[in-house]
Parts: sequence; structure tokens; C-alpha cells
Amino acid sequence: MSSGEKESIDLNEEVAHPARMYDYYLNGKDNYEADRVAAEAALRAAPELRAIAQENRAFLRRAVRHLVESGVRQFLDIGAGLPTQRNVHEVAQEIAPESRVVYVDNDPIVLVHARALLSTHPRGRTAVVRADVRDPERILADDQVRSLIDFDRPLAVMLVSVLQFVPDREPHELVAPLRDAMPRGGYLAVSHPTQDFRASQVDQVASTYTKAKAPAVARRKAEIERIFDGFELLEPGIVQTPLWRPDGPVTPHLDRIWMYGAVGRKL
Repeated sequence: MSSGEKESIDLNEEVAHPARMYDYYLNGKDNYEADRVAAEAALRAAPELRAIAQENRAFLRRAVRHLVESGVRQFLDIGAGLPTQRNVHEVAQEIAPESRVVYVDNDPIVLVHARALLSTHPRGRTAVVRADVRDPERILADDQVRSLIDFDRPLAVMLVSVLQFVPDREPHELVAPLRDAMPRGGYLAVSHPTQDFRASQVDQVASTYTKAKAPAVARRKAEIERIFDGFELLEPGIVQTPLWRPDGPVTPHLDRIWMYGAVGRKL
């Protein structure tokens, strides 16, 4: 929804939500007791979750910057989460003020914060849509999405740390309609936790999310590669997030960052 529209918001403070847990990892203030309890349980299993969250946000910023510098002026950010740190529209519109951004999330608290954020950030055009990554067809058909995103022109679909929260679906099946809707030369940016290393801790974290009624699954590199069917991976391919086109020296504790990141260009 746009910043000027209203919607009745029903916040469920009793059940932890991944977006608010992520906000807690990033030292944000937009979380409830249920989120903090669940997040602390996950942190006990894997204290590196804070570093993983920070590196994930840094990957998003670098990816957006690269895409804008490559000529992209439209972004569809699905599973956008809370605006704890610099967001897609802020990064994109600092470089190209005409950039258009649509955020999609299923958490109603995101709408509350988006209203405040967008009212103080007049550059470019930005909107927020309440929808679920599990229903890409609904996202593509949304009037607000269609009013801001021209699917005949290059765009970037951002799926940053969200597909793990759809454990019962193959992620490439969710991406396929989004890929088919974009023109050649469109981009897909993805980050996703992996089981390829520190598997025991990854499993413990997954268990805490399941107990918090937010089931999640980490996937292996081969599964993440399938998400990019129909795309050409940009260099350096699918790598741990700190290794994707870093701005400077890479963290010395790479073995603790069990999150892959990649950007692909539609063939």
C-alpha cells in the first residue's frame, strides 16, 4: 500500500515473527516479547546470527547499488521486513532519485513502519503491499505493484533472506512466475541460509524457529542454484554473503556466516 492509504492493522504480539526476530538481531526496537524470547533461543544455539544478519543487510545494499549502477530503476522487494537499517529505496534513490520500489511483506507491523518511513522520504516513488511470498501470482496481479512496476522494462526482484521461511515448497517453483513476468535483462537477488557448513548449529536454529511457529529450512548450494534457473549468475556466483563483491576486507570468521548470496540476470 502507498504511504497515504490506511488499513486496519491487527498486530499479533503473542506469536514470534521472523521479521521482528531479525530486527532484534540487528538491535532494532520493533519487536515484542515473543520475538525476543524466540530470538534469544536462536542466539544461544548460534551467537553468530547477529553477524549473519548484519552481513545480509550489507549484501542487500551492495546488490542494490550494483543494480542501480547497471541501469535498474525498478525494485520489487519481497519479504522486505522491518526498516532497521538502510533500505532498498534509500540506497537506490540516493544514486537514481527516479527509482521505484515496491516492498512486499506479510507482517502487518511492516505496514505501520512503512507509513512513517515513506512519509519522511519523498524522493522517488515507493509503496508497500501486504502479500505473501507463497503467492507470487497474487503479488504480480496486485494493482499497486502494477502501478509502479513496468514489467516490460528491466527490474530487480529481491528475495533476501525470505525463501527459507517456505519450508514446504520448492523455492524455484515460487521464483518461476516472477522470472516469467520479467523481461530479458531483469535481475534476481537472493540470499538464503545453507546447511553446507556448521550443520548442527543450523539445525538447532531451525528447531527454535519451528518452536516459535515460524518454521524455516536451510538449503544446500545445489538447491539454491535451482532458484536461478533461467538466469545467468553474476560474478562471483553463489557465495557467502561477505564474499559477494565486498567493499573492503572480508570478515575473518567466514565459517560462521552460513548464508549464501547471489544475483542473476535473466537470459
